[in-house]
Amino acid sequence: MKVLVVEDDRKVAGFIEQGLREEGYVVDIAADGEEATMLAHVYDYDVVLLDIVLPKKNGFQVATELRREGRNVPILMLTSRDSLEDVVRGLDSGADDYLPKPFHFDELLARMRALSRRGGAERMEILRFGTITMDRLRHEVTVDNDVLDLTAKEFQLLEYFMLHPEEVVRRTTLLEKVWDMHFDPESNVVDVHVGNLRRKLKNLTTAQRIETIRGVGFSLRHSAVPSRKESAASR
Repeated sequence: MKVLVVEDDRKVAGFIEQGLREEGYVVDIAADGEEATMLAHVYDYDVVLLDIVLPKKNGFQVATELRREGRNVPILMLTSRDSLEDVVRGLDSGADDYLPKPFHFDELLARMRALSRRGGAERMEILRFGTITMDRLRHEVTVDNDVLDLTAKEFQLLEYFMLHPEEVVRRTTLLEKVWDMHFDPESNVVDVHVGNLRRKLKNLTTAQRIETIRGVGFSLRHSAVPSRKESAASR
């Protein structure tokens, strides 16, 4: 998941960013309301964590603007302003949930997961493609019931492929969804990580594969070659 954290307090923003990255999220930080709306126009976020008291535009204004433009990204307001009036105003401006500061990080993660589940089929907790099964909450992947040991980035890559099976996914799209906005688009990091993921998959199955589409990107597809377990069972 790609998350936008809108927080002008650097210490609080750094705390949230570090915790989310350790949980495998891709995180962008905006220090004011104008930067937040600009980033939300450019990138496709799965969740926005939005403070209320911000420079240039407050959180109420940011939420109202995003909703007025038809953007339905889940918004979780994080703020020390927890009066009933502020809660009502935040929800009425377009926020989906409200978490007062200070908060326990585990509660933040739980509320983010709850918001994600409201997003429908694309946010299902369990993804399946052929012999591959991914548990997005536990960060576990199995292939024919064998555990696939992945790094955080490899997990995020496979997650995106499984959300878009059989589609051609461009390198620029993977950079946007799996890496943050500061990453060098000229880097070959996508090819390196996809190559590592492809090799790990191949060690467990030949029923699904990641194909390189020359000059464009990659695609997770079914293979005509049976998996190793299928081959053994047919003997």
